[in-house]
Amino acid sequence: MSFEIFDYMEMYDYEQLVFCQDKLSGLKAIIAIHDTTLGPALGGTRMWTYDSEAAAIEDALRLARGMTYKNAAAGLNLGGGKTVIIGDPRTDKNEELFRSFGRYIQGLNGRYITAEDVGTTVADMDIIHQETNYVTGISPAFGSSGNPSPVTAYGVYVGMKAAAKEAFDTDSLEGKTIAVQGVGSVAYNLCKHLHEEGASLIVTDINKEAVKRAVDDFGAKAVDPSDIYSVDCDIFAPCALGAIINDETIPQLKARVIAGAANNQLKDESHGEMIHEMGMVYAPDYVINSGGVINVADELEGYNRERALKKVEGIYQNIEKVFSIAKRDNIPIYRAADKLAEERIERMRISRSTFLQNEHNILSRR
Repeated sequence: MSFEIFDYMEMYDYEQLVFCQDKLSGLKAIIAIHDTTLGPALGGTRMWTYDSEAAAIEDALRLARGMTYKNAAAGLNLGGGKTVIIGDPRTDKNEELFRSFGRYIQGLNGRYITAEDVGTTVADMDIIHQETNYVTGISPAFGSSGNPSPVTAYGVYVGMKAAAKEAFDTDSLEGKTIAVQGVGSVAYNLCKHLHEEGASLIVTDINKEAVKRAVDDFGAKAVDPSDIYSVDCDIFAPCALGAIINDETIPQLKARVIAGAANNQLKDESHGEMIHEMGMVYAPDYVINSGGVINVADELEGYNRERALKKVEGIYQNIEKVFSIAKRDNIPIYRAADKLAEERIERMRISRSTFLQNEHNILSRR
């Protein structure tokens, strides 16, 4: 990091940074808690071979702040946090490491709740669960929600319908041509919903077997990965890599709507400005793909799939709120998503401050 940690934390108002070390197991973990105004911080544990400790700290901080916005925009009573474990997920995992990490989570007394992320699995969460209850995404045998991909896909589907309504004055996807970039687990389930509604699909993926499956199951048209941006379509659904809305790809896009499951779709904020100026309707990634976190958050109440899916359907209204804020403030849609989250957090801060002040006034008069 080319800056002081406390300066960075103060700039973006982080609450806590926790360093966890266990010599025996090789654990080197960083827990970042950004904001707990709305509730305990929820965010996954990522295991990765970082180039440096500084890079790991920066990633933990960045991801934690992202979870604050994601959870707030999703309407969850949860704040944002994230963990990164420095290590190779293929060779450095062991039971002692995850149990040691679980004890660190337990020591935070519920301020932070973890889940799986890049480099970690349900099996890893099960080991953590042996030391703490502040973990989600564990095996269904322990009352968890199981594989989050179908629920995440359902959320993207309902969010896409909201975006279609904004662009085409109808949320029906029947007859719409949708270009899906990446056909992994989430995108495959998304394609299933789209196919059942009568949409025409164009798909691509570096995994040829995944493409063949979509072609066989949904009658999709396959194109090379480099051609997906320029196809004639109504909706472009990025469901693979981040930063794919950029200077090179934007001029190629023919779609009126961008709505997909990938994280960090805009390479930087200038690209949000560019698609705004072009009149494209953008469903901000962390709002439309929040079905997974909404689903695991339901585990905290004792998981009920029907209830969780009902909450996920609220993504439709959340996308509509983003569009409404963009019009109200005459700002690009990507910025309106941030305002949706920020305004909710600020309302809670004001409400809490007023309550505490009233309590103080009552006590002072006694």
